[in-house]
Amino acid sequence: MEEEIKIDEDFILIRFQNNTDEVLTFQRPVQLGLIQFHFSLKGNANYIFNQGNYVLNLKEEKALLFYNTEKELPLNVQIEPKTWLISIFVSIRKFHGLFTTDAEHIPFLSKENQDKKYYNESDISPSMAIVLNQMFHYNLNPSIKNLYYKGKGYELLSLFFNRNEDPNAEQCPFLVDEENVLKIKKAKEIIIANMAEPPGLQELADQIGLTLKKLKMGFKQIYGDTVYGFLFDHKMDYARKLLDSGSYNVNEVGLKIGYSTGSHFIAAFKKKFGTTPKKYLMSINTNV
Repeated sequence: MEEEIKIDEDFILIRFQNNTDEVLTFQRPVQLGLIQFHFSLKGNANYIFNQGNYVLNLKEEKALLFYNTEKELPLNVQIEPKTWLISIFVSIRKFHGLFTTDAEHIPFLSKENQDKKYYNESDISPSMAIVLNQMFHYNLNPSIKNLYYKGKGYELLSLFFNRNEDPNAEQCPFLVDEENVLKIKKAKEIIIANMAEPPGLQELADQIGLTLKKLKMGFKQIYGDTVYGFLFDHKMDYARKLLDSGSYNVNEVGLKIGYSTGSHFIAAFKKKFGTTPKKYLMSINTNV
């Protein structure tokens, strides 16, 4: 449900992913002097302080910033169903170091505010949403995971404090177009809903109203993979869950996710998980 990634000695990232239908609670001490950033990619959460006497709600596509030089702010968060959050904790010393040449535009770093408590709520921009999506769909080599999240953590903070409303406008006009981002999300929903018989790329592009080039580029930017690469991973994860349920045999699972022959499904499953579906089932039964 949650994964804590220690980027540096005083830079910690936590990824929360509540895919259940229940409210989940997470608690963690947070030392004095750490700035807290909380981003909701989807869903809602409540941050509880002073034994429940004070509650801050984090809504979908919103960000919260907490900072208090005089009082510890331990993390006590209630995460609602179907909610994805990213939290970043960074020391004030580390954070000052990121902005040594130009910190005047950051309100709580101004001389009159840097020793006071600070709280801010803001919107998540489309560019920030793209980075957050990428942080939830990491599919690179595990050996570079920490490096990847370090880069994404810094990127997220830079976008959070960027005074330009369109930070990627010159580099990639597509990314700052929120309508196009929503179209890419729609494409993901379509291929998942039709994973046994997914549309072709051109057909998918036509369905969402984008060119084929923009579909390919946008999907890679948001989800960190090609359309069919993402779909393959989703199908294999879904197949594993079906096998876990004990309600289907190997051939039935293969058919459900679109493999007309058992051999093709077995080969795909082995490519993803390094073992055959049959051996996977045997390992489950052995561990029960």
